[in-house]
Amino acid sequence: MVIDVSDVISNENKELSKEVEIDFTVFDAGLGAFPVLRKAPFLLSVANVDSKKLRISGRTEVTIGLSCDRCLSEVPMDFPVEILKEIDLEKYRRGDSEELEEAGYMIGTSLDVDQLIFGEILVSWPMKVLCKEDCKGICRQCGCNLNLVSCQCQRTEPDPRMAAIQEIFNQFKEV
Repeated sequence: MVIDVSDVISNENKELSKEVEIDFTVFDAGLGAFPVLRKAPFLLSVANVDSKKLRISGRTEVTIGLSCDRCLSEVPMDFPVEILKEIDLEKYRRGDSEELEEAGYMIGTSLDVDQLIFGEILVSWPMKVLCKEDCKGICRQCGCNLNLVSCQCQRTEPDPRMAAIQEIFNQFKEV
C-alpha cells in the first residue's frame, strides 16, 4: 500500500498514525515464492520532527510458509517486524535522496509500506529452516519423506573417495 506523506513533510511537528493493511500475499525475493499465511495490520506512525527529520515507525507480525531444508515440508515462520527509520529532511529537500531511492520505500512524497516491510523481512530471513531439530529429510533414492514413512532403500552410501579401494576388494572377493 502506498501512502501520501506530503502533508507530514510540509508541516513542522505534524504526525500521522494509521493502521495499514499489508497487500502482498506471496513473498517473492528471488529465493522462491513463499505464501504469506498470516499478516497482522501494520501500525504506522510518520512524524515530522522539527522540520529536520521524518521519523517512520511501525510494528506488525507476518507469518510466511517456508520449506524445510531437509524434507521440503512447509514450516510456518513468524517474522515480527519492528521499524524505526529516520530521513534527513534537509537532504530530502535538496534532492540528496540517493539513500531513499536505493531503499525503494520512499518515492517522492509517497511511502510504500509493502516495500518497507518487505525489506525488513528480507533482512531477518533465516539461514536454515527445519521443521524440527531431528528432521530426517528425504530418501536420496526413492524421495519419500523419512519423517512420515520408513522406506526399504539402502541407507549407507560408500565414500566416493574410497571407490578405487572398494573396486579392488570386489575383484578379490571370494565367492
